[in-house]
Amino acid sequence: MTVPPLARAFLTTLTPRPQPLTPHAGRGSRSRPAPKRLSVLLLLAMAWGAVAAPAEPPSYRLDDYLAPVPATLKGQPALDVAQAKALWESGALFLDVLPHAPRPQGLAPDTVFIDKPHVSIKGAFWLPEVGRGELSAHTDTYFRQSLSALTAGDFSRKIVVFCKRDCWMSWNAARRAQVFGYRNILWFSDGIEGWRDAGLPTETIKPYGS
Repeated sequence: MTVPPLARAFLTTLTPRPQPLTPHAGRGSRSRPAPKRLSVLLLLAMAWGAVAAPAEPPSYRLDDYLAPVPATLKGQPALDVAQAKALWESGALFLDVLPHAPRPQGLAPDTVFIDKPHVSIKGAFWLPEVGRGELSAHTDTYFRQSLSALTAGDFSRKIVVFCKRDCWMSWNAARRAQVFGYRNILWFSDGIEGWRDAGLPTETIKPYGS
């Protein structure tokens, strides 16, 4: 069972710490949290974590992309790391939708700005900018054509969409792919951070089609 990060922090504050032995304690005895109490605390933490997750919006998120995300995509729970790993091992298509790094403010117009290397899940395809709330006609076409090429036109292909943890762009892109007609869209909300934290394979990739 996966405990949401905010719920983990909440649980840590409530979990009683072991107390030192008292003169009346028996040899080798220690004060331990009561199992029933810990169970109640865990349930409270899980409930609190679920309440803390925002509801799914009726349409795409348009701004403030780095913020707490829903627990679901069109009612379907987001993947945890173990589920994402199993899909990766089974050959599902992984799409990284993190945008390009913004050009630094104050950089002279004639200065060439080069993105730093983009590290992603090994074997993933990077489709930058497709997770924004509103897409230009060019980016919309790029997303549609990339999906068609990467799936060979198979609208039933399993596709895992991700970016960073607590990033609405992956939710937007996954929802948009569903609107395009793709029927097996899965959302990995922990993204590259969750993958790296688990010690799973990564590699440096370039934008698809570049």
